[in-house]
Amino acid sequence: MARKGSRRRRTGLWWEALPEEALLDVRLGRLGLRVEGSPLQPRVEQLGRELERAGLRFRPSVWLSTDWFSPHGVPGFALPFYLAHAKLQRLERRNMFDAEGGSHAWCMKLLRHETGHALDTAYRLHRRKCWREHFGRASTPYTATYVPKPGSRDYVDNLDDWYAQSHPIEDFAETFAVWLASRGRWRARYRGWPALRKLEFVDALMREIADQPPSVRSRARPDSLPGLRLTLRDYYERKKRHYGEEDYAIYDRDLERLFGSAGGRRSASAFLRERRVELRRLVANWTGQRPFVVDEVLKGLIWRSRELGLRLAHSERETSEGAAILVTLHTARIQRMRHREYFR
Repeated sequence: MARKGSRRRRTGLWWEALPEEALLDVRLGRLGLRVEGSPLQPRVEQLGRELERAGLRFRPSVWLSTDWFSPHGVPGFALPFYLAHAKLQRLERRNMFDAEGGSHAWCMKLLRHETGHALDTAYRLHRRKCWREHFGRASTPYTATYVPKPGSRDYVDNLDDWYAQSHPIEDFAETFAVWLASRGRWRARYRGWPALRKLEFVDALMREIADQPPSVRSRARPDSLPGLRLTLRDYYERKKRHYGEEDYAIYDRDLERLFGSAGGRRSASAFLRERRVELRRLVANWTGQRPFVVDEVLKGLIWRSRELGLRLAHSERETSEGAAILVTLHTARIQRMRHREYFR
């Protein structure tokens, strides 16, 4: 039970008045942030109420780090530090065009998903034969990319990118998240879907372990924020390199089909620059991909268009439609797993 007044926003952090350029040189470990007293606290408390309502004894440990992740062998998970302070969330949006988990609904979806991972670890559920029969082998290697089937009814819908389809471990975590959130409404929502069998399995499994103590009790907090020495500037440089596209020449063939090199019309690079914000928004919405990834595709298309000297060969309306399709295709091509390299 939180003490009275503990939800109040903490004030007086020494860096709050710094201009952005100076703030970027602050080390993450010196930010002095905690889940308690931050905007994350009521969301973590809501998660606890949902677990209590579901009759589960288990409560994951949570801590701040650079990203959302549940480490191997730890029945808990990290939350990204920028969600603990409004100024840092704005900084994240300016650098990455969004902040993963920034809205209440989005954050709760991620909290439930990561709780699924932590609970799986705590009770070693993936070792059970019945778990493998429903979700597959947890030892299946993760791949750098996956090709989802948007119309598939074999999986539940929780996070974007049809994330349940990426790996058996993610399939379980997504199924658990839907089960926890919907108070039984999943029976009607997924009636007639093959995914219903997974939800029914999770429902029975949760009733079985509800009052059992966890088998794994580690309180380790890998990459916890106080121990991180990299600066905010380092953090964004690494993050942008991770999501960036490496070889822009891969766009050449498609660009040459969409545009031409003859004179008489405006340049392709100027055209794409003018529509960059609109295309980023549209394609991010269509694909469910991070806006920064979409923007990296656009940046490469603009750069290669200029290098190739391409110009509009069709009307602006036709070219806009073709550009949207082109950006979507290349965004899908470089779609990445959410299991990222951790910042050390």
